Amino acid sequence: MKSRSQKPVDNVPRYMGTFADLMTLLMCFFVLLVAMAEIDALKFKMVVRSMEDAFGVQRPEPDEPEIIMGTSVIKQTFSTAAPKETPLSTVRQASDSDKDALKVEDAAVYEAARMQTLMDDLTKKFSTAINNDLLSLEQLPDRIMIRINEKTSFTSGGAKLKTAFLPVLSLIAETLAELDDTFIVSGHSDNVPLRSGNYRSNWELSGARATSVVHALLRHPKLVPSQFRIEAYADTQPVESNDTAAGRATNRRVEIGIVNNSP
Repeated sequence: MKSRSQKPVDNVPRYMGTFADLMTLLMCFFVLLVAMAEIDALKFKMVVRSMEDAFGVQRPEPDEPEIIMGTSVIKQTFSTAAPKETPLSTVRQASDSDKDALKVEDAAVYEAARMQTLMDDLTKKFSTAINNDLLSLEQLPDRIMIRINEKTSFTSGGAKLKTAFLPVLSLIAETLAELDDTFIVSGHSDNVPLRSGNYRSNWELSGARATSVVHALLRHPKLVPSQFRIEAYADTQPVESNDTAAGRATNRRVEIGIVNNSP
C-alpha cells in the first residue's frame, strides 16, 4: 500500500509543454499565411486538371470559356462573371495622326498668331522711332518688315550710317537677339542713276547699305552671321512711284525682314 505522501511519477518530459506550444504557434502562423496568400488561378486550374486526369475523373467541358474569379485558397467555389473594364484602358492615350492638332493648317494658324503677337510687340518697342519717322513696320504673309528710311539713316549717296541712327539699330539688334528666325536685310533705291561717287550703280549702293546695317547689328553678341541674308534690289521693287520726290525718298530704304520659317 502506497503512502499518501508519495508523489505520482511524471513520465512526460518537461520540455514537451514548451515544444507543444511552439508547434501550435507555428501551425497557426502557417495557417494565417495560407489564408492571406493569393494563388495564380491559371496554375491552380492546371494542377486540378492534372489531378483529375491522374485519378480518371471526367468532367464535361463548358460551352464558353470559363473565367475563374476566385484567387484565395479559403474560397472553395469559383464563379463566372463578365469581365470588367480595367482602369488601364481609360488611362492610355490614343495616337491619331489625323487629329486637328497635328494638321499643317493648325501649325500655320499658330505661326500666324505668333507673328501677329511679334508685330504688336515691335510696334510698342519702336513706337518712338516710328513717331519720329526713323523707321516703319509692315506685316506681310511670310514676314514682318522693318523699313529704315534713307534720309535719317544714311548720308546722301553713301552707305555710311549716321551716328544719330545707331541707337535705333542697337534697339533693333536687342529685339532680334530674342528671336530664332531668319533675318533678310535688303537694300533698295530709286530709279535715278548715280552720277558720281564710290558706286557704279544703284545695285552696288543698295547692297552696300544693307551690308552696313548687318555689320551694325552683328555687334550684338547674341546675333550670329548665319541668321542673316543680304539682298540688293536697286530700283526693281519700289513701294511708291518714282515720279515724285516724296516717292523716290520712300523707295530709298533698307528693309529687315523677320521671316516666318513655317511651311
